[in-house]
Amino acid sequence: MDNKNDLALSMSQSLANKFERLYNEEKKKRQEAEGETTIVKGIGMNSPEMKALRKELQEVKEDNKKLSLQINDMIAKLRDAQF
Repeated sequence: MDNKNDLALSMSQSLANKFERLYNEEKKKRQEAEGETTIVKGIGMNSPEMKALRKELQEVKEDNKKLSLQINDMIAKLRDAQF
């Protein structure tokens, strides 16, 4: 009977060890993937291309404000004009 118990205990320990090893491998892979994602996001947000796009966006916003003011001025002039 001890042999059966020893065998069952050995199998149980073997499965537990296998599960722990697989869990640790998966955890390591997940952490590496998260780290790589963080690096890619960091590089992408600070890349020269992203900086150029931010600058261009700011210029477009400023142009948009200027055009809006010009349109409002023209509308005011047209209202004042008597036809």
